[in-house]
Amino acid sequence: MAKKYSSLILMTLPGVLYLFINNYLPMLGTFIAFKNINYTKGIFHSDWVGFKNFEFLFKSHDAFIITRNTLLYNGTFIIVNNLVIALLVALLLNEIKNRFARNLYQSIMLLPFLISFSIVGYIVLAFFSIEHGFINKVIFPFLHIQPIEWYLESKYWPYILVMVNTWKYVGYSSLIYFAAMIGINQEYYEAARMDGANRWLQMTKITLPLIRPVVIVVVLILIGRIFYADFGMFFQVPLNTGILFSTTNVIDTYVYRALLVTGDIGMSSAAGLYQSTVGFVLVIIANMLVRRWDKESALF
Repeated sequence: MAKKYSSLILMTLPGVLYLFINNYLPMLGTFIAFKNINYTKGIFHSDWVGFKNFEFLFKSHDAFIITRNTLLYNGTFIIVNNLVIALLVALLLNEIKNRFARNLYQSIMLLPFLISFSIVGYIVLAFFSIEHGFINKVIFPFLHIQPIEWYLESKYWPYILVMVNTWKYVGYSSLIYFAAMIGINQEYYEAARMDGANRWLQMTKITLPLIRPVVIVVVLILIGRIFYADFGMFFQVPLNTGILFSTTNVIDTYVYRALLVTGDIGMSSAAGLYQSTVGFVLVIIANMLVRRWDKESALF
């Protein structure tokens, strides 16, 4: 058997090696989360402190805020961006029959995904700057609205961050669904057209049901990372403004700032382990629910 598929096994080796080095080998370092790292003693000989490193997440007065923000933002991103807007964009792309126009739209939508958040932060600043922003200087005077000090008002930032996330990631997310739609056998659509089905019926009765397994897998993967926030977005876009922390501070940015102050890698490792463990449990629970609903669409 191994000899028969030797060429395929050889092709998979680079991916397996990358997966082992990047995903499995670092698991050996999880014990750091339970130690008080002392560089003079070394990692292995540092004092064992048990769950003490986890206390800074749960006993901090910011624990509720950062957990709430992380869950609500990621939940919103999953529902709004991946289940609604990205799916809608993919359906619209699938309806474009001109190949050149379709490739052009794909390239334009994918472009924001390739821009780093350092640049995105300044693009957002160009729109929302208090003194020179496009909205305060052009849009609001035209509508006779008083300028808003965006970087001093935390209540606006949940909406701004959702819009930024949509703009940056919806193109990439839609391409995943669009790739699944391309693989659908065209004979289904031909038979539907012969029966008099319009495009709306073709989308709702053929396209969406056939790509449902892909949608479920994407959502399960995103649920597994629901406790991980996009550090670049939450740190760079609000420009690390302290007055906005009530709505922009998430677990990742909180751990980063705590690490800068204390330099304790044990605490940051504890936070990472906590995020991974909760994400793993959520994936298991979500997959169990999917199996009850549709066994064939479950991830495992």
